[in-house]
Amino acid sequence: MSKNKTRGQEETLTRNQEELQEPPLYKVLLHNDDYTTMDFVVMILQSVFGKDTAEATRIMLNVHHQGVGVAGIYTREIGETKIAVVHQMARKNQFPLKCSLEKAG
Repeated sequence: MSKNKTRGQEETLTRNQEELQEPPLYKVLLHNDDYTTMDFVVMILQSVFGKDTAEATRIMLNVHHQGVGVAGIYTREIGETKIAVVHQMARKNQFPLKCSLEKAG
């Protein structure tokens, strides 16, 4: 907050409420396929998303059994970057692993 002097009166300027709101969050989703190995998905969850072995395994099993799993929740820019890293690593290892972004509700 700053103060302005206007014709001898003190006026308090306030920030627009929008400026103070947190950015919207997005879920980064991993999608099941018939070719990507479970070990590779666990490795991705550990190296890209910072999950420990137990959490990475739990998420990988969600992907395997339910078709999709939440790898993490981030701002849009961070989520997009993580998706790009996952896709790059998957291509390098010749896996069709898909990752997407969905607005967190």
